[in-house]
Amino acid sequence: MPHYAGPVLTLPVAQALAAARARGASECSATFDLGRSQTTAQLGAEDWTWRGQRYPFPGKLKDRTIYVWDGEDFEPVSRFSGSLIKLVPTEWGAPTFEIDGIKMLPTSKESPMDDARRKVALVAPRGKVVLDTCGGLGYFAACCLEAGVARIVSFEKNEDVLWLRTCNPWSPDPDAAQSAGRLQLTHGDVSQQIGSLGEASVDAILHDPPRFGIAGELYSQAFYDQLARVLKRGGRLFHYTGSPNKLTSGRDVPREVAKRLEKAGFSAELALDGVLATRR
Repeated sequence: MPHYAGPVLTLPVAQALAAARARGASECSATFDLGRSQTTAQLGAEDWTWRGQRYPFPGKLKDRTIYVWDGEDFEPVSRFSGSLIKLVPTEWGAPTFEIDGIKMLPTSKESPMDDARRKVALVAPRGKVVLDTCGGLGYFAACCLEAGVARIVSFEKNEDVLWLRTCNPWSPDPDAAQSAGRLQLTHGDVSQQIGSLGEASVDAILHDPPRFGIAGELYSQAFYDQLARVLKRGGRLFHYTGSPNKLTSGRDVPREVAKRLEKAGFSAELALDGVLATRR
């Protein structure tokens, strides 16, 4: 899918445009790409111009919502197709996303991009071929590209998540010059697609599945056996598990994961909010 190239608005940006117009200013400096840069818009009485294109001043925008221009109006970056999926701004710039109101990325203590960067560093991607099992908004992929990965093979099952990526300035574009052909993004279920990958064909793996209750197949022994098959000996795997409450769930998911990975042929230890494993 082609990535959106127009202005991305949030309530604070719309308020900055309105305040500048109310002061009689002829221009307004703001971020139109969720904090990645500061650029200037020229202000008129009824509209404003950014990068040579004119836009109407937006109507009332909602908080915790991101908007893009659809050719006629600024529309929320959200879709409903069985579940409500929505791109959500954060104080850090890089957004998170929600499915039916459930936040998919940690954002309370740091940027989701910084969180991804710490996890990616555990597998040391420079010069390697990396499998990114559940691509999401692409933050693992972006950090791998930043760190000098040779190639990253990424899968994402949810078509709506792929669409969110095209509207998110922080999501890497496989076709962009800075990706240099190193990002291979496939719309597909990795639990079904992994069989098409060759034995010992990747140097490292990043596995960030939805929670166990939604995607139990991605925590199964059969899937872990496949991860062991495609990973070269000595290769590292970081498996995000989160920290589910053992008192309410009655399960210690990280330790269950570590035991299954060891059975599949890994040495495993708890690390950050998941499990770091090395292929034996």
